[in-house]
Amino acid sequence: MNPFRKAVEDGDHAAVVGLLAEDVVFTSPVVFKPYAGKPITAAILGAVIEVFEDFHYIREIENPDGRDVVLVFEARVGDRALQGCDILHFDEDGHVDELTVMVRPLSAAQALQAAMAARFESVEKQASGAS
Repeated sequence: MNPFRKAVEDGDHAAVVGLLAEDVVFTSPVVFKPYAGKPITAAILGAVIEVFEDFHYIREIENPDGRDVVLVFEARVGDRALQGCDILHFDEDGHVDELTVMVRPLSAAQALQAAMAARFESVEKQASGAS
């Protein structure tokens, strides 16, 4: 099993953060501009844990060298069921240096955007306090 998937499924946020490269780039399903850096990505992922309900991976797709992985998931945001995927790229040291999240349907993405917007001030504060 992929180490990122294992950390997420174990609910081990510290392990997830430990797998992030310092220069990780996180591309959100609901924001145009990617976020760069481990502190902001860690803070966003921490908030996502609070927003997603009944989160579980249903499929793992990996290229032969293991550096590109797609983890397909299902979850809920409030009353909206969603499907999505985490598209991961691992650097040569085994850290996630690119994380792109896709979510469907549009109504679930909108619910996710609203839920995350409500938490984003605390996410930014957490990220600026982390080094």
